[in-house]
Amino acid sequence: MSKHPERVAMVTGASRGIGRTIALKLANDGFAVVVNYAGSAECAASVVAEIEAAGGQARALQADISDAGAVEQLFATTMAAFGRLDVVVNNAGIMKMAPITSDNLDVLDQTLAINLRGSWLVMAKAAEVLAQGGRIIALSSSVLAKSFPGYGAYIASKAGVEGLVKVLANELRGREITVNAVAPGPVATELFFEGKSEEQVAHIAAMAPLERLGQPEEIAGTVAFLAGPDGGWVNAQILRVNGGFA
Repeated sequence: MSKHPERVAMVTGASRGIGRTIALKLANDGFAVVVNYAGSAECAASVVAEIEAAGGQARALQADISDAGAVEQLFATTMAAFGRLDVVVNNAGIMKMAPITSDNLDVLDQTLAINLRGSWLVMAKAAEVLAQGGRIIALSSSVLAKSFPGYGAYIASKAGVEGLVKVLANELRGREITVNAVAPGPVATELFFEGKSEEQVAHIAAMAPLERLGQPEEIAGTVAFLAGPDGGWVNAQILRVNGGFA
């Protein structure tokens, strides 16, 4: 492994689903990739193996992004391994359904800890570490526009992330670092299909004017655009990549 690759990207929550696809896409675009994961060591290792088999560089690093010490270590290990960091994609997150009731505080606390506190910690550390011209990309969600029952904690956390994106972009004035979010609509991943009937899937797919689910590759392509040379003039934006879902 070459000690100092030309460009390095970190993707949190990259062991499966959209995060995995983002990691593979950025590797294909020439980035050495830090594949962060919370619990799925085996899945993360398979992402690294796939990148390396295609001639790329990657390293799997475990960290719970809601833990400040773990995030500190994640970035320190990345810098020690690669010597630089150019792009940070904060994709890690959870989605737990629960109505807004007094006895569902644990769902709110856990969701905010990972989705909002985790975003704060990763984005704040990225802002400290990235050199001029760096890119910070958060993942939000197009479900914000729908306000579906049961999504209270998730929507609150992602609305918070969108707020952080715009403020951090302003705080980084003068450093040529862009801060944006990508907000997918429904995407065909294992996580999405889990627990849904064929009828439910068909109903959700029909909501967008394009009448289908998004593909992980379409979300990864948008992230890659923001991370690449053509995305340099996009800043403080929320890109709703959803086929017109919202």
